[in-house]
Amino acid sequence: MPYIAVTALSDVGLIREHNEDSLVAGPWTLCGTVTENPQTLLFPLGTPLVAAVADGLGGQPAGEVASALVVRQLAALGPALDDQDAVNEALNMCNHMVYSAADDNPDLLTMGTTIAGVVVLPGSVTVFNVGDSRVYAAAEDGLRQLSVDDSPPAAPGRRVTTAVTQTLGGGPSYTPVTPHVTTTSLSPGGRCLVCTDGLTDPVPDEELHALLRVHDDGRAAYELWKAAIEAGGPDNITLALVRIGE
Repeated sequence: MPYIAVTALSDVGLIREHNEDSLVAGPWTLCGTVTENPQTLLFPLGTPLVAAVADGLGGQPAGEVASALVVRQLAALGPALDDQDAVNEALNMCNHMVYSAADDNPDLLTMGTTIAGVVVLPGSVTVFNVGDSRVYAAAEDGLRQLSVDDSPPAAPGRRVTTAVTQTLGGGPSYTPVTPHVTTTSLSPGGRCLVCTDGLTDPVPDEELHALLRVHDDGRAAYELWKAAIEAGGPDNITLALVRIGE
C-alpha cells in the first residue's frame, strides 16, 4: 500500500540564540524547538497531507510566535486542502491570523514568517510558498526548485540575499499576500525537500543534490543538517523530506 514518509529536523544552528522556525507534518507540529535527531513519520496516501516549514522573521519581534501560529493552523486545515484554491485560501487566512494576533498584543507588532510546503495527494503534490523558504523536487538527474523566492536579486558577487519581499504578517498594518501555488506530479519513489533558508543559504543546490543522491529519510536529513553546520550554521535549520513509498 502506498504511503508518505515525512522526515523532519529542526535546529538552532551555530549563531542564533533561539529557534524561530516551525514545522508541520500532517497533524504533528514542531514549534521553536530543537530535534535531537531526525524524526520520520509515516502516513497513508489518500487524505491530503500537508508538510511545511515556517521561518519567523529575524530582527523583528516574536518570529517564533508567528511561525507557530501558521503551522498549527495548517495542521488543523490540512485534510481539507484538496486543491489549489483551498491552499490559497488557507494561506490568506494564515496571513490574517498573524496580523490579528499582533493587533491584540503590541509586543507582537510587525511579527511575521515565511511559509513553504507541499500538500500530498495520490498522484500529485500541491506546492506553495510565501517568502524565501523553499520546496525542491529531488530526482536522480538533479534538484529542481518548485517554489518561487519572494526576494530581490542577490548583490553582485553574492549567491543569496537575506531580504524578502513578501511574508505572512511582518508589517505594521495588514498587507495582503499573493501566495505561489502550483500542482505537479509525484509518483511512488518521488521525493520533495521542504526547507528554510538556514539550509539553502549556506549550502549550494549542487551539494544538496549530491547528498540526496546517496541518502534517504533520516540519514539524508542528518547529512543535510551537517552540511549546513559545517558551512557555519548561520541561521536556524529546519527541513522536511517527503517521500512516496510503496
